[in-house]
Amino acid sequence: QVHLVESGGGSVQAGGSLRLSCIGFDYTYSTYCMGWFRQAPGKEREGVATMSGVAGKYYADSVQGRFTISHDSAKNTLFLEMNMLKPEDSAMYYCGVRNVADWLCRPGVDLRYSGQGTQVTVSS
Repeated sequence: QVHLVESGGGSVQAGGSLRLSCIGFDYTYSTYCMGWFRQAPGKEREGVATMSGVAGKYYADSVQGRFTISHDSAKNTLFLEMNMLKPEDSAMYYCGVRNVADWLCRPGVDLRYSGQGTQVTVSS
């Protein structure tokens, strides 16, 4: 059972930046696929970014070039740096993890999560 806690969301204007954090990624998940996904009201869940030690980092087309995923193993924390935010980025953001083959570690993978998420609201 995963235990992850997201933070860092907030309200910003378009073009602004936020840095999301997700604590709980201890050594147990060092070889797992880690990532972020989001869900806006009335919309389907959307994978945002994933990473693993071998698979590298992958991003959804909608955030490519604006978002950066990273992991600080010393802090057991996964980050999502979000720049040039757009109103369509507004959603609840969740972090998750899953033990899958590296070639499956892509934004579309079904991640396991436990947190309540952190809300990101971008105004125009």
